Amino acid sequence: MHSPHIAKPTTVSVIMLKVLAALLPGLIVYVHFYGIGVLVQLALATGTALLAEAAMLKLRGLPVDFFLRDYSAVLTAWLLALAMPPLGAWWLIVVATLFAIVIAKQLYGGLGNNPFNPAMVGFAVAIVAFPAQMAQWGSPTVPLHELEQLAYIFTRQLPPGAALDAVVSATPLDFLKTQLLLGDHSVPELLARPLYGHVAGIGGEWIALGYLVGGLFLWKQRLIPWQTPLAMLAGLAAVATPLWLYDPLHFANPLFHLAAGATMLAAFFIVTDPVTAPTTPRGRLIFGFLVGVLTYVIRVFGGFPDSVAFAVLIMNIAVPFIDHTTQPPVFGAKRKGGSA
Repeated sequence: MHSPHIAKPTTVSVIMLKVLAALLPGLIVYVHFYGIGVLVQLALATGTALLAEAAMLKLRGLPVDFFLRDYSAVLTAWLLALAMPPLGAWWLIVVATLFAIVIAKQLYGGLGNNPFNPAMVGFAVAIVAFPAQMAQWGSPTVPLHELEQLAYIFTRQLPPGAALDAVVSATPLDFLKTQLLLGDHSVPELLARPLYGHVAGIGGEWIALGYLVGGLFLWKQRLIPWQTPLAMLAGLAAVATPLWLYDPLHFANPLFHLAAGATMLAAFFIVTDPVTAPTTPRGRLIFGFLVGVLTYVIRVFGGFPDSVAFAVLIMNIAVPFIDHTTQPPVFGAKRKGGSA
């Protein structure tokens, strides 16, 4: 029993399970548009993460059952799988997950000690090392049947008569960037193609809405702060809006960028990571805003349209400095200049 004025303690496992539950709306919509391949990636990532975590804990002489039951490895696996291609080769998600768990998490000492977001490390390694494989995204307009998706993920074999470019395609962000670089079409012309829906890619706006619903649930449960997601979305819009107003033929509108790619997933489930994000309210605003700015800059002017991972990892480096410079003064201590 707890006194009414004392908060009931919340365990890490309970928090992780609530975050996993908050991912379900976006996950369900994702599966609806892209098929069972999403669940296959999720299963491969989860199994790899648990095995890798168990092996590393065993090597470090730590209790395996105790740490596996905090579900942090499962959450990392889910976040990574939801950012990876639904029809990616089975070994691609396995390699990315191994990097996330072994290198980015366990070699730094495990949960609470890692300076970089493990899921974003896994994604960044995959897209830098295997760009061609990461570009083979599933196409919601020409979906494969369940068995065909399984066959393609594990054997890379397409159904007889199926063309590769009809079944898999680049992400909407990648396609838009590539076509704009060729200079043959304007943004409005490209967004009118079948690959795009009402706001972003087909289904992309609905997937983003699912993540938004889950994120609001986490905020309502007081599991994430409001500053970081709001600041990230504001930072992205702050750069996208003036450029779109200046030249709408070459720059997509801010709603497109807010709904495209992993923007909403990152805003509510990545930048809010309590381990790799700042701890002060002002620091969270700075961190989130700069992640949003960098996401747009890398997405539009850099080499990787799917830029969230790089934006987050760059800002992870700055977190100690942000925390140091945004700490509020200790109660009763004098500020510079002599005032208390």
